[in-house]
Amino acid sequence: MQIPRLIVHEYLQSLGVPGLAGLALLVLALAYGLFGLLPDWQALQHLSQQTQDAREYLAKVEEGSIAAPVVPQRQLDDFRSKLPTQPQATVAIDKIYALAAQERITLSRGEYSLGIDPKTHLARYQILLPVRGSYPQLRRFMHALLGQLPAVVVEDLELSRKKIADTDLNGRIRMTLYLSRS
Repeated sequence: MQIPRLIVHEYLQSLGVPGLAGLALLVLALAYGLFGLLPDWQALQHLSQQTQDAREYLAKVEEGSIAAPVVPQRQLDDFRSKLPTQPQATVAIDKIYALAAQERITLSRGEYSLGIDPKTHLARYQILLPVRGSYPQLRRFMHALLGQLPAVVVEDLELSRKKIADTDLNGRIRMTLYLSRS
């Protein structure tokens, strides 16, 4: 069923200026409700759902079925407790040499310096080790080093070949071993 344009035109003329203004305001109010208030209403519904989820989570934590979240300070304390202590530094360095020997990598005499990190207040052993080995050996060594000694941070790795046909690489590994001061 199609309404002829002439009937619509006559109806709008019969409304007059006040009727057209009222009709325009009605259309604006509907548009504002649809585009202005509807997204806010949906956001309010989402927030109430999050609040309900939070209440359920809190109830589960209080009854003990879910572990309580870890606060940042406790995470930091747990991290520091897992670090080796300063007297265990030699054990960690021996572990580095054992991993190198396992991969048949030559580690020359390294440079070591002990200091205190001013930001974290952790003891840090800065280690510079000259290395010699094939690329696969060095890669496995680095992977094992980072996997077995999580307190070690590799800061720099320089590798070079004397000739392009050489299979052995010469290089330096600069790393830091973080230690707890307790």
